[in-house]
Amino acid sequence: MNNGYVNLKQQVIDLIGYLRSMLYPEIFGEMGYRSTRALKSEAGYVLVDTLKTVFEDDTDCEAIAEKFFDRLPEIKEILDTDVQAAYEGDPAAKSTKEVMLAYPAFEAISIFRIAHVFYELNVPILPRMMTEYAHKNTGIDIHPGATVGPYFFIDHGTGVVIGETTTIGERVKLYQGVTLGAKSFAANPDGTLVKGIKRHPDIGNNVVIYAGATILGGSTKIGDNCVIGGNVWLTHSVDAGNTVLAAHERNEIFTKD
Repeated sequence: MNNGYVNLKQQVIDLIGYLRSMLYPEIFGEMGYRSTRALKSEAGYVLVDTLKTVFEDDTDCEAIAEKFFDRLPEIKEILDTDVQAAYEGDPAAKSTKEVMLAYPAFEAISIFRIAHVFYELNVPILPRMMTEYAHKNTGIDIHPGATVGPYFFIDHGTGVVIGETTTIGERVKLYQGVTLGAKSFAANPDGTLVKGIKRHPDIGNNVVIYAGATILGGSTKIGDNCVIGGNVWLTHSVDAGNTVLAAHERNEIFTKD
């Protein structure tokens, strides 16, 4: 057993605090006041130490850390759109600061955006630990491998599940209890599950998915400008511009003129 794993969970929590503080120092001061240089130095130390633990080999962890820090402006740019989407999409939101400080969705999405970059850099273990920490705190489960466009908003959020190979376009809004999941799991001849294949749905731009809806399958595509009603169960694609409602224990699709 690698003794480095003993403190890994706390390291990950500390790292999330440092990185969120770097992104929004005026909002997230989990690590106390630091100058930008000091904050990056401390965050860099924790990040490199964490990377050395999860890689367990001679990988150049300093180089990976620099690649990640180079992408921080990109993460902040897309998170700014997520904050705006929440503020514009919820009439109860009084300010963007309220969104950032009080909304569980922003906590989950901000941690997901960070974890997704580590996922793209092929960092093992760490991205999943980050999003599971967010899951524990918020009830929102977003796999770090999911691809999510800008202006993303989850209203309320409890019970949302977004699978690894899901793709979500721009200006998508989900409500609580939505599942974007796998329809079934392909198996090898020896019974082990096939990994690395497309299992989860694609959601287009400007889509709203209401509470309790379940959309499953790697070939399932929800077109642009669709509305998926509450408690709908979908395992087939929906063309752009349609509204799908649950009625009489079946799905009714209403085509917009």
